[in-house]
Amino acid sequence: MTASAPHSRWLMLLKTVAPITRWLPGYEAAWLRPDIVAGLTLAAFTIPVALAYASLAGLPSQVGLYCVMLGGLAYAVFGSSRQMAVGPTSSISILVASTLGALVAGDPARYAALAAATALMVAVASAVAWALRLGVIVNFIADTVLTGFKAGVALQIASTQLPKLFGISGGSGNFIPRILFLVRHLGETKAPALAVGLAGIVLLVVGGRLFPRRPVSLVVVVLSIVFASVTSLAARGVDVVGLIPQGLPALTLPAVSGADFDTLLSLALACFLLSYVESMAVARTFAAKHGYEIDPNQELLALGVTNAAVAFGHGYPVGGGMSQSAVNDASGARTPAALLVAVALIVAVLVFLTGLFRNLPSPILAAVVLVAAAGLIDLGALGRMRRASPAEFRIALLAAISVLVLGMLRGLFVGVIASVVMLIARAAHPPTAILGRVPGTDNFTDLAHAPHNEEIPDVLVFRVDGAIFFANAASVRNAATAAVERAGRPIKLVVFTLEGASQVDLAAVAMLEDLHDRLGTSGISLRLVHARYPVRRLILAAAPADRFGTLEPTTTIAGAVEAWRTEG
Repeated sequence: MTASAPHSRWLMLLKTVAPITRWLPGYEAAWLRPDIVAGLTLAAFTIPVALAYASLAGLPSQVGLYCVMLGGLAYAVFGSSRQMAVGPTSSISILVASTLGALVAGDPARYAALAAATALMVAVASAVAWALRLGVIVNFIADTVLTGFKAGVALQIASTQLPKLFGISGGSGNFIPRILFLVRHLGETKAPALAVGLAGIVLLVVGGRLFPRRPVSLVVVVLSIVFASVTSLAARGVDVVGLIPQGLPALTLPAVSGADFDTLLSLALACFLLSYVESMAVARTFAAKHGYEIDPNQELLALGVTNAAVAFGHGYPVGGGMSQSAVNDASGARTPAALLVAVALIVAVLVFLTGLFRNLPSPILAAVVLVAAAGLIDLGALGRMRRASPAEFRIALLAAISVLVLGMLRGLFVGVIASVVMLIARAAHPPTAILGRVPGTDNFTDLAHAPHNEEIPDVLVFRVDGAIFFANAASVRNAATAAVERAGRPIKLVVFTLEGASQVDLAAVAMLEDLHDRLGTSGISLRLVHARYPVRRLILAAAPADRFGTLEPTTTIAGAVEAWRTEG
């Protein structure tokens, strides 16, 4: 073995796990200008949002900048998306605040340590999922549930920020207690704080519509700082951010005990799940737009490394943000180099410019969060869901209400359970159809959609659309026997077409044998047709060869009927 062999193996491993080693060597000069412009615009948009989200999470404002800086640097190296920007998100921020707020009271240092420990646990969960290649877990949370969950998150966020907007101190718990607290204390509203906050909301909304994909929030923040400095808003009772520590964070492990990790386990798993689902949704959106593929397992690794970096820098869990990524994309980002430009600008802000944010009014941060949270409520999607699939709309509504009543953590788990139950319910009751012959042909289609199709005398043609396995075998059998009973005419043959059954198991074969025997007691024959090769192979291996007819792949429904009549 030569001395260069181990070096080559390490280089190959690095190319496998770090996409930067693949796109950076082929970087084109034409990409540099759009990446720089996108990075500068992204930083301008992200700085006020990061400050606001850190406040939403119950942490010092500068922590949001730490998260964007370290998270962006790590994702640029390990991420597979070219446009996605990572950092604090509104949903994770409120999840952290609602959970840690109940665990820690009056100890900011311990609160910060637990938040960083949560990010470290998210990193570990991501690494384990990456090692086990569990990228498919993103497919187990339905968009229906995520839509409802985000709507509940938006309302929960609003309940935490409205008191700040009105200049009212206090309030705790979930949505209902917070809203009731606000209503009871409306008389304590500070008019200057409310005026500043409402002005901020108006500027953010109007500016966002007039100048989409531009750092309107930074402009609003700068204007509010100037206004607060010349009018002495702090002296009028309006809370301001205050002095933000200058410099970069020291990279250390969170100072927590082993018992703390046990306490944080459910929070960390919830943050991991939420972060991965949101990140994959963002990454896939822009990958589809620009015509490239996202590797779900690579994103697990990127999420792990990103959260590990954030944990060492005293941050809290991060993920991909849709609004930040949309700004990055609209500004022309070609590669993750745009993230590196944004990181460089944030480093400059932390080292030289933190003093500029001293007079930033807290109601403005509340306005930034409220406007961002409003974007989480997709009324169009909810409306389409209600019209097209009332059952799924009810599940989305359940997810939203669960967040408001039970809190973010339990609400997320209710949403996950609801999505799994919905999946199981669909699998347990696959769609079935009664087929009729298209006049003048030997083709058969669903009678429910083509009532002018012809029914063959004495024959019922039954189809199941979906896999048949142990969980739904009884349901399929009952549907077939019920179809015979409802036929309203004498039935002597049931032709069971398996063209829609992608696979079966031994329980399904046993069910077919049972159906054969049950129909046989009433003098009704059963024939199977259009079985795919894997399905046909299993049936022939587990049941008598002639029990259901020949099962030849060329046998049609009309052929099976003709063969049965010939046998008779």
